[in-house]
Amino acid sequence: QGKFTLLRDTRTDGSFLVHHFLSFYLRAGCKVCFVALLQSFSHYNIVAQKLGVSLTAAKERGQLVFLEGLKSCLDLLFGEEEKQSGQSSPLQFISESASDLKALFDFVRTSLTPTGSDSWKGPVLLVDDLSVLLSLGATPVAVLDFIHYCRVTVCYQLKGNIVVLVHSNEDSEDEENELIVNSLCHHSDLILWVEGLATGFCKDVHGQIKIIRRVSLELTAEQDLVQIYQYKIQDKNVTFFARGLSAAVL
Repeated sequence: QGKFTLLRDTRTDGSFLVHHFLSFYLRAGCKVCFVALLQSFSHYNIVAQKLGVSLTAAKERGQLVFLEGLKSCLDLLFGEEEKQSGQSSPLQFISESASDLKALFDFVRTSLTPTGSDSWKGPVLLVDDLSVLLSLGATPVAVLDFIHYCRVTVCYQLKGNIVVLVHSNEDSEDEENELIVNSLCHHSDLILWVEGLATGFCKDVHGQIKIIRRVSLELTAEQDLVQIYQYKIQDKNVTFFARGLSAAVL
C-alpha cells in the first residue's frame, strides 16, 4: 500500500505491463481508476478477457472507473461532451488556454474516494500513458503537479497505489518528456523499465526488463536493488528468464 510504480519503456512497447496490473488489481478486489489515454475501451477489454477479467462487468459493479481519453478528446474538440452531460470533462484543459490538470485530478479523487457502500480493498490509479498529456498541450509542470497531488491523495491519504506508464527515448530531443521521465524516476518506489534489444529484433526474445527497487528512498544509505531479465510475450502470458538463457538458446 502507498506505493508509486513507474512503468518505463524504451525502443519497445511496455503496454503488456499495463494489462498485467489492470487485471491483477481487479482480481485482487481493488477499486481501480483507469485513465486510458492511448487505446479504446474495447482494446483493453479484449486483452483483459484473454487474462480472465471482464472490464465491462467491473464497470457495472462499480469496481472500475474508466476514462476513455480518445473519446473524451474528440467529444471536447467537437463540443459534444458538455451538450450530452452538462458537466465539464476531466480533459477540459485541451479547450482552455490554461493547461492545469485540476479537472483530471478532481475526476481521480472523486472516483477513488470511498463511499459508505464500498467494500473494495484499496484504491488504485492506473495511467496509460502519461506522455500523451504533453502531446495534448499540458506543460511538464502541470503533469508533475497532477502526479504529485495524486500521490498525496491516493498513496498517503487513501493508502492506495499508483501505476503510471511513460515512454522514453534516451536519444530523443523531446526535452519535456525526458524531464517528466527523470522526475518520476526519482520519486518512484519501484521502476519496471522495459527496453528493446540493442541487437535488434529477435522472435524468441522480445526485450529486457530492468526491475529497480528504490531502497534509497527509505533513507537507509543502501543502494537500489536492480535485477535484469529478458522476456518473451506469448498470447496469454509473458515468460521471463535470465539474460542469454531463453528456451531457443538452451
